Amino acid sequence: MKYNKFYVYALAAFLTTGCATTPTTTTSTTAEAPVADADRLREAAPKYAATITAADLSKHLNIIASDEYEGRDTGSKGLQMAAEYISREFKEDGLVGPVKTNANPYYQPVNLERSQWGEGYLMVGKQKFMMGQDFFVLGASPYQTEQTAEVVFAGYGIDADNYSDYANLDVTGKMVVVLGGEPKSADGKFLVSGTEKASDWGNDFRTKRNAATKRGAKSVLVVTGTNAGEFTTMTQRYRNFLTRPSIGLKGNGTQGGATAAMMVSPQVGAALLGTTPEKMLAYANEVAKAGKPTAGTFTAVKDVKVKTERNSTALPSDNVLGYIEGTDKKDEVIVVTAHYDHVGIEDGEIFNGANDDGSGTVAVVELAEAFAQAKKDGMGPRRSILFMLVTAEEKGLLGSEYYANNPIFPLENTVANINIDMIGRMDFDAEKTNDQNYIYVIGADKLSSELHQINEEMNEKHVGLRLDYKFNDENDPNRFYYRSDHYNFAKNGIPIVFYFNGVHADYHKATDTVDKILFEKAEKAARLAFHVTWELANRDNRIVVDSNKK
Repeated sequence: MKYNKFYVYALAAFLTTGCATTPTTTTSTTAEAPVADADRLREAAPKYAATITAADLSKHLNIIASDEYEGRDTGSKGLQMAAEYISREFKEDGLVGPVKTNANPYYQPVNLERSQWGEGYLMVGKQKFMMGQDFFVLGASPYQTEQTAEVVFAGYGIDADNYSDYANLDVTGKMVVVLGGEPKSADGKFLVSGTEKASDWGNDFRTKRNAATKRGAKSVLVVTGTNAGEFTTMTQRYRNFLTRPSIGLKGNGTQGGATAAMMVSPQVGAALLGTTPEKMLAYANEVAKAGKPTAGTFTAVKDVKVKTERNSTALPSDNVLGYIEGTDKKDEVIVVTAHYDHVGIEDGEIFNGANDDGSGTVAVVELAEAFAQAKKDGMGPRRSILFMLVTAEEKGLLGSEYYANNPIFPLENTVANINIDMIGRMDFDAEKTNDQNYIYVIGADKLSSELHQINEEMNEKHVGLRLDYKFNDENDPNRFYYRSDHYNFAKNGIPIVFYFNGVHADYHKATDTVDKILFEKAEKAARLAFHVTWELANRDNRIVVDSNKK
C-alpha cells in the first residue's frame, strides 16, 4: 500500500541571439498546495479505499489476535504488545502522535485501577447489617472508613417537575433512604407519567442517584423488594460482583462525584427509619390516597455507622492515538475508533477476540494508512482525523469515557465519531442464509439526519452492503447503542455511526479465532467506514446536529 511520489523539475530554455547574450537558468521546487476542493477529493476517494484489502486486514489480525497476545486483557502484557504494534504502524505510515504531554505521544495513559470490596457493614444502634447480604453498593462509596451517618427519608427519591420528594427537604451530606419503584395513584396509574407506563424513576436506580447528587446527598439507599425473599431474588446477580475484582477509572469510584447508591433490604430501610418493614411500605398507600408527594412520619435513628471498604491498586493502560492534521478546516476533527482490548485468559484458555474487536482494530489501522497515503499524495483531509484504539471497552467503555472526559482535541470541535466494533462475522440470523453482504448500522440518525444520509449515499455509491437498522430501534432489548465506545461521544452531543455484525455463537468465547473471520466481509465494512469518514472530512459544511433520538 505504500506509494512513491516523484517530483519533476523543469529547466528554462535558452535562446541566444547575437554574440553578447547572457544565459539565464530558472529552477522551480515549489510543491503543489494540498487539494481543498470537495469535488476533486470525492473523485479521489475510490483510489484510497481500494488500498483497504482483505489481505492486509488478515495480515494485521493474524498478529494481534494470535496466542502470543494472550487475549489482550486490559492492563496485560498482551494488550501492551498490541499497543506497541498499533503505534508502530501509525508511526511508519506517517501519522503523528498527538499526546504531547506523554513520553510516547501515541499513547494517552488511562488512569485505571483494579479494586475489590473489603469489609462492609451498617450499624443501626446495636443491629449490624452486612454488605453482600443485607445491602449492596452500586459503584463505589465514600465510606472507606467507619463514619457516622445522618439519615433522612425522601419518599421515592423522585425529583421531577410534576412530582418532587425533595421539596423543603435538606439532604446535604446525609444518607437518604428512599423506596424502590415509583408511586401510583388510587386508579393504578403512575403519578409521574400519568399513564400505566413506568418512567426511568422506577426502572433505573441511576435516576434516583443523580437526583440525590444534585441535592447534595452523600448516599442514597434504595429499599428493594417487599420482604427478605424478594430482596434476595432481586439482588442475586450482584452477589458475585462482591467477590470478584473489578476495573474502573481511578478517582471515579463515586461516579465523578456522584452520590453513592446502595440497594438495601426492607429490614435495613425500616431499621434506619425506626419502624417496621410493613409500616414503611404502607407509605405507598398514603401517597396513592393523596395523589401527590407525602412527607413521611418516620423518626430516623440517630446512632448509625457505616463502612464500605474498597481496596484498589493502579492498573496502567493506554488509548493508542494517531493523528492526521487537516488542511483548510484542520480545527475540526473526525474521530475513528475501535477497542483493541478483549478479555484475556479464562480457565487456562486464551480468548483471542479476533472479531471482538480485533476486526475493528485492524480496520482502523487500515483506514489510517489509507488517509496517510492520501495526505502524502496531496489529497489529505480538509478536517483533521484522529484514529484511536481505546482500552478497557470490555470493562465498561472506560477508555473512551476517559478520552471524552480528557479529550486531546476539544469536544466542541469534534464533528463525528465513526466506531467499528465486530465486522468480520455473520450473526445467527445471517448464518441461516449465509448472508455475508450486510452490516448493522446503529446510531447514525440519533443526532444528525445528515450523517444518516451520508452513510446511505456512500454505501449506495461505493460499497453495496445491505444496511440493517434492526438494532437502531430505541426499543431494541439488546441496547447495543449504549454498549460500545461511540456512546461516550453521543452522550456529549457528537454524532456517531456504529458498524456491527451482530452476535454469533463464538461471541466472548475462546473460539472467536482468526480462522473464522470473513475478511472480504470485513473489507467491505471497512471501506464503508472509510468513505463515510472521507466525506465527513472533506465536505464543505460540517454536518448538522438536528436530532435527539434515544
